[in-house]
Amino acid sequence: MSGPADKTRLLRALVTRLRDELASLESSQRSAQQGAVHPETRQEDPKDTRAIEAGYLARGLAERAETLRHACEVLGALELRDFAEDTPIASSALVTLEGDSQARPMRVFLLPIADGKAIVVEGREVRPVSPAPPLGRALLGRTAGDPIEVRTPAGIRTWTIAAVE
Repeated sequence: MSGPADKTRLLRALVTRLRDELASLESSQRSAQQGAVHPETRQEDPKDTRAIEAGYLARGLAERAETLRHACEVLGALELRDFAEDTPIASSALVTLEGDSQARPMRVFLLPIADGKAIVVEGREVRPVSPAPPLGRALLGRTAGDPIEVRTPAGIRTWTIAAVE
């Protein structure tokens, strides 16, 4: 998998997944809102907090839904760039990383907003990453052939940037 068409497919797959999550989340939010005002959750004594808890849940789900809506908008409007081997890595770069003995090889899609959950397109796994986590920060501005080190909970991992698309 390589080239702009592949990045377009990856981006579409990610946005589709986010939209599916959003639809599920909105359904859960509606249920929580209905539960918050349902007669069964009416306070029966001063220590009964069922309606309050349902309200908090609905509010949390609404906030997460807004985050997903925003991500869909940003990613839907993202202009995908082509990268040459000597072009510094930036948003929309598809990066192939070769790992050392401690770090497994992987492909990373650097995006302005990403959840880090792998996308599988045509049998190949790609991990969307934003510039915020250590891996995203380590990639920014680098080029093919550069080594990167990333501190992870399991220790420091080292990769070499094998390719940038």
